[in-house]
Amino acid sequence: MRTRHALALGLATAATVSTLAATGPAVAASPAHPAKAPERTSCPQLSKSIKWYGDNRAKIQRMIDERGICSHPKPGPEGRPVAAFDWDNTVVKNDISDATLAWSLQHDKILRPKSWKSTSPWMTTAADRALTKACGTSVPVGRPLRTSKNAACADEIMEIRGKARTMDGKAAFAGEWNHRRTKPEYAWIPQLFAGLTPAQVTSYAKQARAENLAAPIGAKQTVGTHQLAGYIRYYDQQKDLIRTLKAAGFQVYIVSASSETIAEAWSGGVGVDRAHTIGVRSLMKNGRFTTGIRGCGDVKDGHGEVLPYMDGKRCLINQEIFKIKGAEAWRFQDPAHRIALGGGDANTDVTFVNDATGVHLAINRNQPELMCRGYDNADGRWVVNPMFIEPLPQKSGTYPCATTGYTNTDGGLGPVRRPDGTVVADQRDRIHA
Repeated sequence: MRTRHALALGLATAATVSTLAATGPAVAASPAHPAKAPERTSCPQLSKSIKWYGDNRAKIQRMIDERGICSHPKPGPEGRPVAAFDWDNTVVKNDISDATLAWSLQHDKILRPKSWKSTSPWMTTAADRALTKACGTSVPVGRPLRTSKNAACADEIMEIRGKARTMDGKAAFAGEWNHRRTKPEYAWIPQLFAGLTPAQVTSYAKQARAENLAAPIGAKQTVGTHQLAGYIRYYDQQKDLIRTLKAAGFQVYIVSASSETIAEAWSGGVGVDRAHTIGVRSLMKNGRFTTGIRGCGDVKDGHGEVLPYMDGKRCLINQEIFKIKGAEAWRFQDPAHRIALGGGDANTDVTFVNDATGVHLAINRNQPELMCRGYDNADGRWVVNPMFIEPLPQKSGTYPCATTGYTNTDGGLGPVRRPDGTVVADQRDRIHA
């Protein structure tokens, strides 16, 4: 288990997400000859040579100064402040799970399962049949599939991973799941690595990392007949931000919906160690991964019923960082048990980013619920920034915040609401390339 970390002193003065109207600081009477405030020489600073949108750097720096060692040189009884970041398209450009899966398929590293349906509790008969037909049965169970030569097998895997459907358009997953806690196709990547050891998956992730970092920006790769991004880059802005946060006394965590083993192969590149990297945690048997996945809170270990996904990210942050157990880990906490900064790029991150007490950092990928909350800016602490590499142009029209911007637990869509129940109005895309 990880060491308990909480927020630094000063959180009590932070406006919470549930308290939307922040009160101003008390103003003391000015002395006749006010003393000059001492220069803050010990405040770690974000690099001014690395570009942020508008005054975003200044907003983030202000929070670092207020919560870090500059204002609190010695941690108070509640410990050091915490910052948490999603990984894919938040700290890096593009997706490390896709990159690792692509590399594994190109190098025949996926093992044939006993049955495809056994890989996921939600896999449909149609998907099982499509995979069995495309990948064949000539390879013994537990041996590597020849996906580098079998484009049909690679295509079925890539289509199911990317679009949750077979190549002929049939649903790959069906049944019931909490749509704010998991997504079957996200769980399926670590489940595809069942039978492999952590060392093997780490090796595959590191080799994929080397290839994608070496490829030029904009490069594409082909797996089967699927074309996808062929490069990944660490964002300079996020590397600098994480460096500055750590120098200012923050505990910095990565909370990713990628396999934790894959995330650990990357997170060291921004100075975050394994103990501060949280991802999908596969269950082990005899030193090898299984299709089982660890649960969170009051949800027991299973096969992906909980992932670091939407509300699942909140649960894992509460459980692993703040040591909150059981059903309480799913709940919105008091300021002393919430992160100071949360950074994400997608609806999958919206819950934990919204929980932050100091800065909600949203990288704009036109994700409706995240952008509805970012542009609504209910507590005045949202920082919206275009993607740092190949940013998206302005979204046409508006985000449907008042009607279908929110994903319900049953997968249905509804309005995005503030903590007081009021509906967020539709928002225009204002911060973009």
